[in-house]
Amino acid sequence: MKFKLLLIIPFLLFASPTHEEVDFWGQNGHRVTGKIAENHLSRKTKRKINKLLKGESLAFVSTYADEIKSDREYRKFSPWHYVNFPIAGEYDPKERNENGDIIYGINFCIKTLKDENSSTEDKVFYLKMLVHLMGDLHQPLHIGRAEDKGGNDIQLRWFNEGTNLHSVWDTKMIESWNMSYLELANNAKELSKEEIKELQQGSVIDWMYDTRKITQKVYNSAKSGEKLSYRYSYLYFPIVREQLQKGGIRLAKVLNDIFD
Repeated sequence: MKFKLLLIIPFLLFASPTHEEVDFWGQNGHRVTGKIAENHLSRKTKRKINKLLKGESLAFVSTYADEIKSDREYRKFSPWHYVNFPIAGEYDPKERNENGDIIYGINFCIKTLKDENSSTEDKVFYLKMLVHLMGDLHQPLHIGRAEDKGGNDIQLRWFNEGTNLHSVWDTKMIESWNMSYLELANNAKELSKEEIKELQQGSVIDWMYDTRKITQKVYNSAKSGEKLSYRYSYLYFPIVREQLQKGGIRLAKVLNDIFD
């Protein structure tokens, strides 16, 4: 029996994740977005959020929505992390999972936080969810194709390590850069007030389509079985940094609209 268990455990450890099990942007990516958002909050918004989170930062709570995935009680929120539709198609809310998708999830969080009748417990929970989902909204392969689970089924090699296209964009490039989330956030591109205002224009749907433009580039960037390394990071890590920054700036806009 012990021998059989030893065989099974490694298999589970290295099995390919489903689209619902992956951690979009990974921990550092989400923390970067949370930290950048904090830099663009009004004083009033900061005070209200600080009261709700009891001093915890947006960077700290940004990974909460991934951490709860192991609890079956929260499985219903799994579809909130992404949305799938054909590359040449349009988003159709009627086609989404019965439990929703990322657009539904973000809007539900916003509605709950704006509702004066929402309990403090609910506001804390959905604030944490919102911070995470706004990060997910800017991960190109999270606005992906259903047939390959947002790039999870596109197997390739990152340097000499077996992985998939989703993981490369989710964590591998960020990890290879070998910087903390604070270093990445503090070295985000300097933007003018006009540039920030332009990024914050539009709706959640508009921002999804903005990310979707990059999704096609990502799918065209590598083929199954390909070995990626320094050249790939050189070409595409600037896009990762840009998306993390967009996520933070737009998250701040949403939070200021709610709390200010």
